Amino acid sequence: MRKILIPTDFSENAMNALIYAINLFKYEVSEFYIMHAYQDDIYSDEELLATETLDRVSLMTSKKTEEQLQKIKSDILNISPNPRHTFHSCAANNMLLDETDRLVDAENIDLVVMGTKGKTNNTKVTFGSNTLQIIKYVQCPVLAIPERHAYIKPKHILFPTNFMIPYKRRELKLLCEIAAPYRAIIDVIYISKSNTLSRRQQENKGFMKDELCKNRVNFKTENSKHLINSVYKYIREQHSDMLVMVNTEHSFLENIIFQSPLDELSLNLDIPFLALQNIKRK
Repeated sequence: MRKILIPTDFSENAMNALIYAINLFKYEVSEFYIMHAYQDDIYSDEELLATETLDRVSLMTSKKTEEQLQKIKSDILNISPNPRHTFHSCAANNMLLDETDRLVDAENIDLVVMGTKGKTNNTKVTFGSNTLQIIKYVQCPVLAIPERHAYIKPKHILFPTNFMIPYKRRELKLLCEIAAPYRAIIDVIYISKSNTLSRRQQENKGFMKDELCKNRVNFKTENSKHLINSVYKYIREQHSDMLVMVNTEHSFLENIIFQSPLDELSLNLDIPFLALQNIKRK
């Protein structure tokens, strides 16, 4: 059974990510944990805090959050009354990153699904700050869904890698099981000026091939030293509908999303982005 955490700020983007997730996993028995961490909400209304005690405002915010979460559950059950799916609501007087990290550990979550941006919806960035923090620090795969991205069956998945990472079996299994029901093709692209792989790279490539054995996997080499441009070009030319990368120090993923805003904009992702995890970050 798949366990999926959906952090929400009750925005349109968050609801769109939830709808994408229930469609993506419509064939699987899945538990969805819809979560809102409301600590920031308590301190955002300065006028209310000036007239009420902190405990009173916290109680009011908690009650409002529970009502909003129940409405989401009701709306989702009307949209997709899938007997394979169950839904839990989680309201917490906590910060988003801390509560996401806590729930991932407490419930043994397999995947976090969220919008690339939330309520603030800054059009000048590809990823909002909350999404970036969760991708960077929470030790669980994260699937980020772009604003207003309508669900389509994943058919062509792009996975750029340098084969230097000792992949996690559980996370490659997740990718395998996302792709298999749709017979999606996974293009594993090695972007390098050299076609030669070291022994370590060959071993990691072999491990990846074994773990993705249920899928059609194409291993390709892209002769280039410009990672971002090569990824962007491949997505456009091959009509990729999902991008997968591994989050680790000095990884391809880090080069793309944890660099300067100008470089980040050069990618301008408009397809779902699955960030797998590798090592614990400081």
